[in-house]
Order: sequence, then C-alpha cells, then structure tokens
Amino acid sequence: MADDQLIAGMLDGLALRSASFIVTVYGDVVVPRGGVLWTGTLIEICKRVGISESLVRTAVSRLVAARRLSGVRAGRRSYYRLDASAQKEFDQAAALLYAPDIPPRGWQILHAPALAEDEARHLRMGRMGGQVFIRPDRGQPAPLGAVLFHAADPGDPSSLASYWDLSALQAGYRNMLARFEPLDHLADRGALSDAAALAARLLLVHDYRNVLLRDPRLPVEVLPADWQGHVARELFRTLYTRLTPGAERHIAARFEGIDGALPASTPLSAARLSSLN
Repeated sequence: MADDQLIAGMLDGLALRSASFIVTVYGDVVVPRGGVLWTGTLIEICKRVGISESLVRTAVSRLVAARRLSGVRAGRRSYYRLDASAQKEFDQAAALLYAPDIPPRGWQILHAPALAEDEARHLRMGRMGGQVFIRPDRGQPAPLGAVLFHAADPGDPSSLASYWDLSALQAGYRNMLARFEPLDHLADRGALSDAAALAARLLLVHDYRNVLLRDPRLPVEVLPADWQGHVARELFRTLYTRLTPGAERHIAARFEGIDGALPASTPLSAARLSSLN
C-alpha cells in the first residue's frame, strides 16, 4: 500500500484541526527534543496529513495570539516552541498517554457550587445532581471552592457508570480501533516508510488523546463488559512501539530545531517508550 493511500485511510472520517494537530506534533516529538522546531519542518509534516502551508501559518498565528506557541527568530528563519500553558496541558496528557495508569482508590464526592459545566467535563467528573459531582479518586486536588469527600466502593459499583456518557466514549474508541487496526500488520512487518511511520504515529497519538482526555478511566467493575477502552489502550501501546523506530529515523533525518537536526531519541522520549513497554 502506498504511503499516500495509507495516510488517506487513517484520515477518512477524522476531523483533523490544524491547531490541535500542531500541538500534537510539539507534544509528541518536539518537547522531548528541546522544545523548538523550525517552521519549515512543521509545514512539511503537516503536509503529509493534508494540512496546507497556508493553514499551518494561520494556525500558528492563532496559537501565538492565544499564547500557546511562542516564536524565536534566528537569521531569516522562524522557530516556535510550546508556551508554558500549552506545554503544561500536554504534559498532563502525556502522563495519560505514555505512563502506566494509576488505579483509583475509591471515589471523590465533591460539592462544587462554582464549577461550570465545561470545567466539570474537562475534569471528567460525573454529575450526581445539582452541584454534586463524582470521580474516581486518584488523589486529584479539589477545584477552587469545592468541598471534597472521600468514599469507598459501594456494594454495587456498576450503578455508578450512569453518571457518565460512556456511549460517546465507546463510540470514540470503536472509531479509533477501526481506523488504526489495519495498520497493525503493516507496522509489524516494517512495511511503512519512515515518513509514513511518523505521520501514522502522530495521527495515532492525536486520535487516541482526543478520546482518552474525555475518559474518566473508571475501574473495571464499573465498566460494561464489552468496554473498548482497554482494547484501544493495548492497540495504542503496540502500534506506538512498532512505529517508533521508523518515526525516529525520520525525525533525525528531517526535523530541525534552532541548534540543528533534532536527535532520533532523548532520555525523555526513551522513557516514554519504556513506560509503554
């Protein structure tokens, strides 16, 4: 299968927003390698997933205006790094993507009268009624102004699933599996070019992250028997590991930072890979 056909298949039905994908490129590739990338390299990798140069430049301008990217000039070239707030956001996502999951210990019940609906969704809380929310207890701090209570598992924890819209998450995981499962045998036998391996890995991270960040990661006894989140996690781990050797060769060959070519691997990128294995 030609690279272009392969990437087109992964893009089919995927709503790929330029700014969001650029943040994925920085978070997955650039941050572990010094944090700074030449605009020309960014344009090149975005072109491989159907994002034009004009869209890249528009998205970069908007990200700078929103203080999510900051620019650096060296001679006639422009370079960009993630702003501190955007890097903090991706660091939080990276803890979910690359690190082992932290099992919850019971539940947090929060009375949060000042918590907006959007913020509650961002924090992956379930609404129990009024301004009372619930989430698995992984030691998260309470939102400002909230009163936090700790609770053990009830006798029938499966009833707690009703506080979240798991059907939307299930659909997201099914779509991700349908999009990337055909890639598994190609990656396994090394049938991808290095450029395609990197593009596929970035699309994998991007798609999986967009579902994972909405997932409260409920304990298994609360989830439906056919829950696809665990299957998606295993596919992500397998594909990321198999795609990385080719992806890293392409990074070393084509990605430029302010001090020259980016390295294939660094201690941080190697630690991420080790955690997935």
